[in-house]
Amino acid sequence: MDLGPHAGFIIASYGLCLLTVVALIAWVRIDKTAQEKALKDLADQGITRARPEHGSTLSS
Repeated sequence: MDLGPHAGFIIASYGLCLLTVVALIAWVRIDKTAQEKALKDLADQGITRARPEHGSTLSS
């Protein structure tokens, strides 16, 4: 496969995109763990999610 005179740019672009996607996946997984820990800490303190009042509806 011949990428021509721009091979370095093409390979660098693919590498940068791959690095960005991997970094985003890692960031989401780390944040998910932190959010789950925060929710567990709140649940351990007896704090629960706010629930809508009975009979409330969404209006548009």
